[in-house]
Parts: sequence; C-alpha cells; structure tokens
Amino acid sequence: MFRELSADEIERIALASREIHAPKGTILFQKGDPSNGFYLVVVGQLKLSFLSHTGAEKIVEIIGAGQTFGEAVMFLEKPYPVYAQALTDSQLLLVAKSAVFEEIAQNRSFALKMLAGLSIRLHGLVHDVAAYSLDTAIQRLIGFLLSQDLQENEQRQPTVRLPAGKGVIASRLNISAETFSRILHDLTESGLIEVQGRDIILKNVETLRKIGL
Repeated sequence: MFRELSADEIERIALASREIHAPKGTILFQKGDPSNGFYLVVVGQLKLSFLSHTGAEKIVEIIGAGQTFGEAVMFLEKPYPVYAQALTDSQLLLVAKSAVFEEIAQNRSFALKMLAGLSIRLHGLVHDVAAYSLDTAIQRLIGFLLSQDLQENEQRQPTVRLPAGKGVIASRLNISAETFSRILHDLTESGLIEVQGRDIILKNVETLRKIGL
C-alpha cells in the first residue's frame, strides 16, 4: 500500500500515525465506537468479533502481521460493527483517517491500492457466505487447512500450524468447538491427518482435497 509513496508522502502518513502496543486480551475498540482511521498489524494477531443475541461470540476475521483492518468503516464514517481484541501480544499502527483522505485526494496509486484491499476483503466475505450456505462443516474445516501455508515436519510431511486456538478457528468457520474437535478426531481415525498440539500433519492431501470439494 505504501510502496510507491515518496519520502514526503511517507512522512505525512507517519506523522499522522500512532503506534499501539496491545498485550494479549486488549480490546482495541468496541462495537459502536467511532472510527478514527485504519490499523496495520506489525506484530501479533487479533480477532474481529461480535456477540449474537444469545451472547455467543462469532469471530468474523483473524488478522495477522502485515494485514490491515478498519478501512471500510473508516470510509463509511460509521461506528464499528464489531470489536477487536488481541489474541497475542501485538504491535500495531493506527493511521489517521484525515491523512488517508488527504493522500487519496493527491495520489491515484494509493487510492487504487486502498480499493484493491477493500475488494479482496469483500471477496473473502462473499466466499465465507457461500461456504456457510453450501459447504458442510467438514468441507469448511478441510478448506481452511488446505488454505494455510503448508510447512514440512522432520519426516517431510505437509504440516499446518494452526494460527490460533481451536475455539477461535471453530468460531471463524461458523462451527461449534465440539464439532471442530469431532471432525479432527474423525479425520485422524481415517488416517488422513495427525494432530500434534497446534500442528496438523496432512497425511493424504489428495483425499482431503476430494472431500473438501
């Protein structure tokens, strides 16, 4: 987003930015709070969530290092529809709305990058709605595992390190924690995965892809 800005433009953005240290559990903003800009995660991980009418938490998105959030609400100039909480000790930058609007007015490239970021976010939300409506719980979970960066363990087997706790990911996939654990157990019993703490070893990627379709 900032790559093509000149030194003067970067300086203007920097002067209008504030560094935030958020220990694990910190609430950055609550639902209904006004938006003063957008956030860039430098280090750490956060969740965007809301509470249902029954009091159950629904996690909308998990945000990691290098990602931004809050742009859409900033442009709409409406209160936040969710709350943001740090899942780990985190460091963020809050870029002031006034600086963003000024840069957009002066820099076409910056404006296009902001639009691209919002479009990617919208595409992701549409994908989520389609998955919740059409995919089974097991398809959602397998799809999530296959969408992560695959590493290799000591036996050179493809491995996924869960980016957050199982309860957090279950909420993100719109399934209960019990269903999440049951599916992992069933996939393990079928010999398709092996669970080692937060590491999930994918023992048969091709079969998992067929199930996830």
